[in-house]
Amino acid sequence: MSKIIAKEVDFAKWYTSIIENAQLVDYGLVKGTIVFKPYGWAIWKNIVDEFTKILASLNTQECCLPLLIPYSEFTKEKDHVEGFDPELFKVSYLGNKKIEDELVIRPTSEILFCHYFKKNVNSYNDLPLILNQWCNVFRVEKNTRPFLRTSEFFWQEQHAVFASEKQAYDFAIKMVNVYQKFVNDFLSIAVLMGEKTVGERFAGAINTFTIEALMPDGQVLQSATSHYLGQNFAKPFSIKFANQNNNYEFAFQTSAGLSTRIIGAIIMSHSDNFGLVLPFKIAPVQFAILYPSEIDINDKQLQQIKATLKDFRIELQPIEKSFGMQIQKNEIKGIPFQIILGKKEMELNQVTIYQRDIRQKSFLNIADFNTKQIQKMINNYCDNLFNNSLQRIQNSIVYVDNLNDFNKAIKDRKVVTAYWNGDKEDENKLKNLTSVVPRCYDWKIPSDPNKKCFFTNKPNARLVYFARAY
Repeated sequence: MSKIIAKEVDFAKWYTSIIENAQLVDYGLVKGTIVFKPYGWAIWKNIVDEFTKILASLNTQECCLPLLIPYSEFTKEKDHVEGFDPELFKVSYLGNKKIEDELVIRPTSEILFCHYFKKNVNSYNDLPLILNQWCNVFRVEKNTRPFLRTSEFFWQEQHAVFASEKQAYDFAIKMVNVYQKFVNDFLSIAVLMGEKTVGERFAGAINTFTIEALMPDGQVLQSATSHYLGQNFAKPFSIKFANQNNNYEFAFQTSAGLSTRIIGAIIMSHSDNFGLVLPFKIAPVQFAILYPSEIDINDKQLQQIKATLKDFRIELQPIEKSFGMQIQKNEIKGIPFQIILGKKEMELNQVTIYQRDIRQKSFLNIADFNTKQIQKMINNYCDNLFNNSLQRIQNSIVYVDNLNDFNKAIKDRKVVTAYWNGDKEDENKLKNLTSVVPRCYDWKIPSDPNKKCFFTNKPNARLVYFARAY
């Protein structure tokens, strides 16, 4: 166990030291890859389990598609290949034989799903068809950091096909709202939500909708995205269906994804200089129960505590010597609650409850340690995490209308809102000048013909969030 670097001293090193001390990952043999240790994988698995239930409620069916894609298939959608070409891992040999049409290790699976839809969608009766797979994908990355940017990462990618433009567009909007609610309710992270600008859209999408989490260092992290693809893939891949008049027409598509990058958001949003702080609903251990090792496992008080917590993920921790050392270890792992039943507590017929987020102890008679009291504690814990995240966003947003104020706000690690009307070239110019990119349009405020872009001076501008980003 190494020392946790204070986040105020070096935020990047603090982040790495949290990961190392909580034993979430090791580094892989290939640059940009990581090995998920059991505790780190358990966090991801809990996210997978909870979000799979939500996907099922949206009539999403699970499937599994291959890892390899012929490179020639990427060339069928020009924006898609242009956007992903620099990031592709390619296979050039099968055994000792060099192949002409190289194989791509999937960076995303739009092309694979297009072939699936082409084969399996024939009639309007087959629509809508909503599929999802949990898998790993590969993208070449220059600068890597665990969870935030890795050459291999895990995610869910949902792909759907619809009969009408409205159905597809509405579903893409619905999915970004689903992501916002999940990240709010299960991960206790507040986010900005909106539509990506033209330069930040997914390669091949007509619209990309996003949620963006603000980290304590003033940078934002794209946390999940939903894409309206229209017929951009349906036409080159010939995804057609027979309508009610038995005439064939092209379908409309969407895709959406949430990846292991969200674990980076969890770490940075909630953790402190004492270790990991985990959202209650996805913590591998929600309650650690500490008690003297000489106490019989069938002790009445211990059994009563176990019975009260039977619906939660608990870990029994018999202690031989120092309760303090074990409390510290649990703190580093981000266990939300530690229930301490020491000799003194047993004599007084009470428990000591250590709450991770506020790092405070409280005392409760075992008779009052009931499900109602437990739920009250959980609600308080979840509300604290979410409200801290929400307050960070609310205290960080600054409106500007000129480049000087823009630069000052960014230097002060703020999220900037400014009126914007620019194309890809304008976005690149701004990025080269400031190292900042537009994150998304503010949905709450429509474009205004009387407002001019702070950067290009073009009229009919819309309010956009700007920030440095991971």
